[in-house]
Amino acid sequence: MPRPPLARRLGAALLVPLLALAALPSLADEAPLPEDWSEIRAEARGQTVYWNAWGGDATTNRYIGWVAERMAQRHGVEVIHVKLDDTAAAVSRVIAEKSAGNVDEGAIDLVWINGENFAAMKRHGLLFGPFAWRLPNFSLTAPEDNPEVLTDFTLPTEGYESPWGKAQLTFYYDAARVDTPPGDIRALLDWARAHPGRFTYPLVPDFLGSTFLKQALIELVEDPAVLAEPADAHDVAAITAPLWDYLDALHPHLWRQGRHFPASGPELKQLMGDGELDLAFTFNPAEPAAAVADHRLPPSTRSYVLDDGTLGNVHFVAIPFNARHKAGAMVLANFLLSPEAQARKQDIAVWGDPTVLDMDRLSAEQRAAFSTDDGHPARLPPRALERLRPEPHPSWMEALEEAWRARYARG
Repeated sequence: MPRPPLARRLGAALLVPLLALAALPSLADEAPLPEDWSEIRAEARGQTVYWNAWGGDATTNRYIGWVAERMAQRHGVEVIHVKLDDTAAAVSRVIAEKSAGNVDEGAIDLVWINGENFAAMKRHGLLFGPFAWRLPNFSLTAPEDNPEVLTDFTLPTEGYESPWGKAQLTFYYDAARVDTPPGDIRALLDWARAHPGRFTYPLVPDFLGSTFLKQALIELVEDPAVLAEPADAHDVAAITAPLWDYLDALHPHLWRQGRHFPASGPELKQLMGDGELDLAFTFNPAEPAAAVADHRLPPSTRSYVLDDGTLGNVHFVAIPFNARHKAGAMVLANFLLSPEAQARKQDIAVWGDPTVLDMDRLSAEQRAAFSTDDGHPARLPPRALERLRPEPHPSWMEALEEAWRARYARG
């Protein structure tokens, strides 16, 4: 998201400044960068790129540190990782700068976002671009054959985001304790009743916790097609009622009887590693295998996808409209799409985040670096990830988080 995990919610505290922006003239007509990529690289040399990205996972942070080393060595660009607890903080910063008339001296050069935050930034003219199509390595994603790199939570990116990695909701369990894990959301309730205290989900609005709500809603709603449309076009209370009935039944059988929730995906994984849970989930399909390799989960850990598929998406990086170092940000975004950087990111010994590159666009030597045929028992085979559910419109995530807090948040 990774992420995230990866993307984080846009907080309600931002609604007032967002409304204020509607009265301002558009400030998104940036001074153009050179057309020639070699000139952009030359302009980037010597720049310092402030990359705002989630900092809640040590593995991800180490990978970003490696990227910074390579960028300094290869391109003469200093990369500073501004670690975020919530991406909404970066969005809030850009909103404040635009409200103050800061059109070219922004504090953020690159931001790791998707979903709600992308929708809000794009709608209010807070993004620079389109830039993704100008990155030489973008063609390696074969966008004409892989439309998922061109949409974010059903919204066209239109070149205002560059894809960076893939994610899909993946369940994992301790095979030493669980013979047959539940294959769908309804079966999960039956399993939780039979194994009280051995499952839970992260506290909403943590991204992984909110993703669990969306997965459950997709399986429980009468017509999942309505979730591709804006929530305000439908009777939200009626459509989501089966979800709240489900959670009301599930919560008493969760870890700590649903009175407390882990704060994040890493905390959920720690509960699995400590033996307090038998079943959990992640938004990174390779994370269970990576955690086993790092001795944070037991060797008996196994992964799987629900019978009818699970939510999946692509996560992206974007450049704010007023970024001070746009050339450096573009060179960084391009490096993130390089076969070298993508292969290292996918390595479970490094991070395990799946690649967005199309293997048919790579040489045989480059493809070899992406081989995952290691027989690791906690790693899903690639074909298992073909059972993919599309993300709902971002407005549904906002509606679910608000309703969840109203029903279950404890003051």
